[in-house]
Amino acid sequence: AGMAVQVTVLPSPRCLFDDPVQICVAGLPPQQAVTLRASLVDESGELFEAHARYRAGSSGELDLSSSPALGGSYSGVEPMGLLWSLQSKAPYKRLAKRNVLTPFCVDLEVYEGHGDMSRLLGKCTNERWFLGEGVKRISVREGRLKATLFLPPGRGPFPGLIDLYGSGGGLVEYRASLLASRGFVTLALAYMAFEDLPAMPEILELGYFEEAVSFLRKQQQVKDAGIGILGLSKGADLALSMATFLPGIKAAVSISGSGFNSFIPLQGNGFTVPPHPYDLRRMKTNEESGLVDFSDVLDDHRDPATWDCRIPVERSLAKFLFLSGLDDTNWKSDLYCQDAVQRLQQYGRQVEFCSYSGAGHLLEPPYLPLCQASIHKVLGLFVRWGGQWREHAKAQEDAWRRIQAFFWQHL
Repeated sequence: AGMAVQVTVLPSPRCLFDDPVQICVAGLPPQQAVTLRASLVDESGELFEAHARYRAGSSGELDLSSSPALGGSYSGVEPMGLLWSLQSKAPYKRLAKRNVLTPFCVDLEVYEGHGDMSRLLGKCTNERWFLGEGVKRISVREGRLKATLFLPPGRGPFPGLIDLYGSGGGLVEYRASLLASRGFVTLALAYMAFEDLPAMPEILELGYFEEAVSFLRKQQQVKDAGIGILGLSKGADLALSMATFLPGIKAAVSISGSGFNSFIPLQGNGFTVPPHPYDLRRMKTNEESGLVDFSDVLDDHRDPATWDCRIPVERSLAKFLFLSGLDDTNWKSDLYCQDAVQRLQQYGRQVEFCSYSGAGHLLEPPYLPLCQASIHKVLGLFVRWGGQWREHAKAQEDAWRRIQAFFWQHL
């Protein structure tokens, strides 16, 4: 029994957040029942944890890429299950990275038995980084721009991307930093609820986004073949608007978005795209949980009375990729996506789309755990986002591969 139990993370205990790893345990008695626990503390001090029960093989080893979990936070063979099933004790918390210069440290522990987890047998830590070796992070406050630029190591030229998050606002950097770590010059752009940008702007100016495009295009490491735009939720319709109204955009990805302008008028040069009509009285609040369901607040997008809010994507020469979750409970992103895809197809435009069953609204980089509901920073309400744990995790892995392949192909 003198054998120490080793927990190892292969190929290395240090990796990028979107890297899959192989978690192995050695030195257990044959057929030993054990419980594996993963935990991480986020930047606000919130503890996220997951656990799963396993049984060691005949030579006392476990490999999560082939050993099935017998229950716990998930079951079956799930090599990355301990990560994607991380959940906070307090309800409605979303795991997100604010400071991309530090990693998330995931503690992996092995306990004896399938019971009370009182005897720790072995442990190790997996450092998961958001910034690859040699990637530069540059804060941008030029003209009106409030953004962060991420440069991959080397002279390039690299494809250039602009990354937009949703109506929660702020300057969200973790997806942009991961994309830069994968070889894209990426500009994370804030457009509301950040520094002196209002939480709910009266209007969004296309000119602001145009400044971002010209800033990115004049970076020396950026290929001059045109740039890509990636947006989630409100950021997705902005991505479509930029690809439609601004020159120099070759490819756009819409995640959980819509083919019409949502919530805030968009002012271009001599024209304004009004917001799609909505009525907040159609919000439904669950008595027990206090969670808000927004999915019915918008007027029917098939009603011609709403069509002046549509983004005329069919005029764009860009290539498009639409991604949506069929279990999005925030709004009907799959219907809205189908509508935009059909319009593009009618005009013979090239478009790819993928809808994921069991996936929710917040399709994030892989291994970020599902967040089914959390506070919406601007609305100050707890909002349902939807999603089923395992399906959502699989959708995030697939979407991430597709997004990168799409940009490499078209940029």
